[in-house]
Amino acid sequence: MRLEAISITNFRCYGEEVRVELDDLTTFVGRNDIGKSAILEAMEIFFNADVVSMEQGDAHVHNVDKTVSITCEFSDLPPTLTLDAGAETTLADEYLLTQDGRLKVRKSYDCSSKKPTAEVLVLAFHPTAADCDNLLELKEKDLQKKVKDLGLAVALKGNPGMRRALWTAAGDLKLQEVAIAVGKPKEDVKRIWDQIEPHLPMFALFQSDRSSRDSDSEVQSPMKAAVAAAIAEVQDDIARIQAKVREKAEEIAKNTHRALATIDPSLASELTPEFSPPTPAKWQGLFSLGLNTDDGIPLNKRGSGVRRLVLVSFFKAEAERRLKTSTKRSIIYAIEEPETAQHPNNQRILIDSFRMLSEDLGCQVVLTTHSPGFASALPQESIRYVSRHADTRKPQIESGVDVFGRVAEALGVTPDSRVQVLVCVEGPTDVLALKALSRALHQADPRVPNFASDDRIAFVVLGGGNLEHWVNHHYLRALMKPEVHIYDNDVAKYADSVGQVNARQDGSWAVQTIKHEIESYLHPDAIFQAFGINIDVHDHPVDNKATPKLFGEAYSAHVGHGAPLGDNKAKAKLAQQAFPCMTPEMLDARDPGGEVRGWFGRVALMLT
Repeated sequence: MRLEAISITNFRCYGEEVRVELDDLTTFVGRNDIGKSAILEAMEIFFNADVVSMEQGDAHVHNVDKTVSITCEFSDLPPTLTLDAGAETTLADEYLLTQDGRLKVRKSYDCSSKKPTAEVLVLAFHPTAADCDNLLELKEKDLQKKVKDLGLAVALKGNPGMRRALWTAAGDLKLQEVAIAVGKPKEDVKRIWDQIEPHLPMFALFQSDRSSRDSDSEVQSPMKAAVAAAIAEVQDDIARIQAKVREKAEEIAKNTHRALATIDPSLASELTPEFSPPTPAKWQGLFSLGLNTDDGIPLNKRGSGVRRLVLVSFFKAEAERRLKTSTKRSIIYAIEEPETAQHPNNQRILIDSFRMLSEDLGCQVVLTTHSPGFASALPQESIRYVSRHADTRKPQIESGVDVFGRVAEALGVTPDSRVQVLVCVEGPTDVLALKALSRALHQADPRVPNFASDDRIAFVVLGGGNLEHWVNHHYLRALMKPEVHIYDNDVAKYADSVGQVNARQDGSWAVQTIKHEIESYLHPDAIFQAFGINIDVHDHPVDNKATPKLFGEAYSAHVGHGAPLGDNKAKAKLAQQAFPCMTPEMLDARDPGGEVRGWFGRVALMLT
């Protein structure tokens, strides 16, 4: 399941409902004490209530009503649910989805009590017509009576089938969004939640101000996340163990029941064996994982900088591991201020790791930051700007290009005066590709500028990008720096833009790739080295399939699950993993005419 949005009402600074759409990578940016952490902690309360739990003081202080609600919307839903043996159903068949096909789950807390507990509700477009609005709460015998009374030709075994027959016979169901309490022990309503809950994404929260107790250190949380991920990946084995334990336990219970019947038949008639398997959280509680450093010193006894460095290493390793393995359970990593106590080099490693993780199937990353340097390198589409309304002073969350001026001003982001040349490209994957190719050529020939490390070169992403690119595009333009525009050949209208740039008299120049797009210059050996996948790379699409599409299909088949990757995700994976494997020899084999080398040579002449 994938978390599409979260809504928070009456929680801490958010007195009124605030709703946020989430991407694969989502970054909450804003000043200190503005409400960024509250969003991550609301997620933790919804999914785990472990690191953070709901307390009386969490209700908005100025609201009389002390009911707090956290609502999550999900896509990529489980295809079927099994409510009883041989009775499969779906969320759609049970009218448990919104009009746009999402699963919307609300957890509501009464914070007027000392220990608030969650009431679980599904907000769904559900029947409200008389005699059709409560079928999920009816027991089998009640459904059977309704079916018999209407004379419906349907099997009297299996509640989902009887409900479908009753809803079909009713005609106009008067569908409306209603709140269905699924946490209460009412027949299939409770079973539905029991079926949904194991499919929810795993959620791991990492906080920047974690205390130094052994049970709550920077390193404890990633190791707990490692255990949770490992358990999720052997869930099939666990299910087989639970089935075997259930079989043996029920056999013992039945033998006990038969023995009891010989002693007191009246008492035995009132006993029914009921097996309750352990929840995933209980399985996780059976295992612990720790790390010792040199000389056997526990890691939680080392300095905070070392412990935070382990956090960096964890995400780097996890990103690389998930690229090589097939994982079915989705996971959300939420990290507060990951740049805390980290060297800039480690911050760059973190950003690369977060990007890699967010591009993986079934993985989302949520960050908070108020660091200008860290925020400037994050993808533009990931930014959610948290601020207070100028008049009402109420917290607000905004996204989109319009907010970046305010973000830059709030965080103090300024352009780099060392820049001499602006390299303008279509998207962030083009940036990664050109950096990787120039780095490979620079290692063999230092005269080729290394776009990855040369401070005299700045990228401007015209069709998206990150905050740094936006700042450079809108602020450095006033510095009258020459521009280099490199566009793919797959869009005919780019030829006009190329002509306009080349008509300038300021030293700027532009070019379209001779091949279809930048990915067409990849060597198949680089793709195989990165992913273990063999595909044919062509200069132009074959059967309307360009390199990213061919790779997207091959990658999904290789990992064994999921639909073919879309072009954006396929390009991102190729940019992150395949382009860094390119060597000068590979590039020369794919570009014998030296087109790409020519681009870098022209840029070198522009630098002083």
